[in-house]
Parts: sequence; C-alpha cells; structure tokens
Amino acid sequence: MDERTTTGLLTTPPHTPGQRAYAGAVHLEPTSATAPRAGTTTDPLVAEAVREDVDAAVTRRLDVLAADLARVDPGAAPVLAEATALLTGGKRLRAAFCYWSWRAHGGAHESEHRAAAVGAGAALELFQAAALVHDDVMDRSDTRRGRPAAHRAFENLHTGERWTGDGEQFGTSGAILLGDVLLVACGAAFREATAEIPAPDAERARTTFDFMQTEVTLGQFLDVRAQSVPWGDDADADEERARVVLRTKSARYSVEHPVRIGAALAGADDADLEASASFGLPIGEAFQLRDDLLGVFGDPQVTGKPAGDDLREGKRTLLVNRALRSASDAGRRLLLERLGAPDLEADEIDRMKEILTSTGAVADVEVMIATRVERALAALDATSLDPDGAARLTELAVAATRRRS
Repeated sequence: MDERTTTGLLTTPPHTPGQRAYAGAVHLEPTSATAPRAGTTTDPLVAEAVREDVDAAVTRRLDVLAADLARVDPGAAPVLAEATALLTGGKRLRAAFCYWSWRAHGGAHESEHRAAAVGAGAALELFQAAALVHDDVMDRSDTRRGRPAAHRAFENLHTGERWTGDGEQFGTSGAILLGDVLLVACGAAFREATAEIPAPDAERARTTFDFMQTEVTLGQFLDVRAQSVPWGDDADADEERARVVLRTKSARYSVEHPVRIGAALAGADDADLEASASFGLPIGEAFQLRDDLLGVFGDPQVTGKPAGDDLREGKRTLLVNRALRSASDAGRRLLLERLGAPDLEADEIDRMKEILTSTGAVADVEVMIATRVERALAALDATSLDPDGAARLTELAVAATRRRS
C-alpha cells in the first residue's frame, strides 16, 4: 500500500527483457486495444473526467468532515488539515480501476448510476489515505509524498507550539486518530455512493468493500509479524510470508477489489465478479512488486521518499528474499544483520543495492512483473467486456506496473 507520489500514471521506463506483452501497450507500439481513439486522451484518469469527479467527491467528504470537526471543537482543526494535505493529489489509481471496471461491465457514462462508481472511487481513496497514515506509523516513515508523514507533522506541531509531554508520542497518537477518522469517512462515503443503486448490486459491492478493509488490516498484522519472526534459514518459508503480505496488504486492495467493486456496481453476476480476480490480482501483485523496486531504487525527487527507504524500514520483500538465495556469505550477513537497522548508513544502502542487482534479484522481480501483466491482459482479452472500458483497464494496468513513482 506504499504508493509513492502524486505524479501522473502514464510514464514509460526503458524497455527490459521479458516485457513482451506490455512493452508497447502505451507508447511504443500501440495495439488496437490500447491505442487512443480519435478525439480522446490516452490517460484514463482524464477521460470522462474521472479524476476531476473523484477529486470533487473527495472534497465533498472533506467538507463534511470539516463541518463535523466544527461541531466538536476548533482544537481538532489539525486533523482536518492533515486529512486535506494527504488527500490532495495522489494517483487516484484505485478509483480509476473501480470506475473503468464499472464501465467495462456495462455502466454507461450518461447513466444516473455513474455517481455510484465515482463515489465508490472516492471511498477507496479515503480508505487508502487511512491505511497510509497507519502504515507510516508502523514503518516509522518520516515522509509521505514529499512532505512529513502525518505522525511527523503532528510531532512538529507539538514542538512548534511548545506543548508539554512527549512530542513523538503526541505525533503517533494524532496519526492513529487521523487514520481512524478517515476510516469513518470512507465508510460514510461508500454508503452514500451505493444508496441509490439496486439493492443486490449495492450488497455485492459492500461485501467486497467490507472484506477489503478487514483483509488489509489483517495484512498489516501479517506484515508486522513477518518483520518480527526469525528469517534467513528457510528461504521458501520467508518467500511465502512475503507473498502473503504482498497479496493481503496491497495487491488485492490496490486493483482486484476496486475492479470487483466496479463490476458489482454495474450489476455483474457472481461469475463475472469471480472472473475479475483473474485480471485484478496479477496486476495488483505486479503493482506492488514495482513499488518494492521503487522503494529501493526510485529517484527521491520523483517518489517523494528518501533513497533506499524500504531498506531503512527493513521490509522483507520478495526482492530482498530473492537476493538472500544467491548472495555471498558477506552479502547475506549484511542483509540479515543490517536491513532495517536504525543507524543504517548510506554506504551500506549502496552495498545492499549492489547485492540486490548482482544476485539477479532485480531481474527476477522484473520478470515477475512482466509475467503477471501478460497473464492479466490475456485474461482481460478473453472476456466479453465493453471494448472501450476494457481498453482503459489495459491502459491502467500498463501504467500502474511501469511507473517511476
């Protein structure tokens, strides 16, 4: 769930081996399924005003939060300020997957129920914001999207106002409560979004939305557990833990669940809802695998995170686990003993990066990404979805897995 910045989706990094199925899907060699139609934009976030309308729905929910806080006490104003800062910008990736799945499964742009797809997308954005706040607390991250993470912002407020007590604890407490407020807001937004659509469709969408929240929360726990148990002795067990965390904490809620929710809102039957996983899950996994690479090798000016941040946080990703399989004794020792060390030095990070590259772990992850994208796009091609909506889903899939941020 560790999305990095607010920059646009449709960037195209250099072609790498193994990317046959999607190397040309955006810019290099557009296919009939992904080439822009005459008079349209290639960005599925701009097409049909998806970003604009989702942003407006998020803003309306922040206005409700502002009114609620005003009824409570002006002293709660910093909560609204941090919520607004966190929800300003962002990729709107989950909202876009939800919307274009709704369109692909038969939702019409002119439909009276379009507001449900937009509103559900806004609810997904609010949930992601809550998850990011809590994730940053657990990871002790200092930054988020180029600015102080919420718990650091609250800590800075405490220091700047010269309040009494422990500033760091105040920051942690404030961030936890901010996340809780955003969780309440996302639930309210989703209820409002689904209030006017047919009851069976609303129920299917709500069931997925509710399970998504539970799964991500438990995925967070599984991540905390995976960071705590002994590792390095059983490579297969280590890798399986990393795969479980990847799926439960990020992959499914990033793509599969938004796609399933959009399909449900459009009235898709149970078979179509289950089929959405064949596209959504592999793209979600590829999305998070790309995030793992960016968490180590991404440009801080683009990602909004310090270089090698995942190494400082000690994340035991598939990338790191693959490196452990082939590293020299000295390399293994460095990874096992210093990954996540609070005093990790820049030269140690550089050495770890070299190990990840020289062992072939980076190349392995690139192949994992390419394989998953190929499988997902093949599954999408096999469907009878609306061609325009399916083409937009393809564009999103390519953009989400080939991004630089």
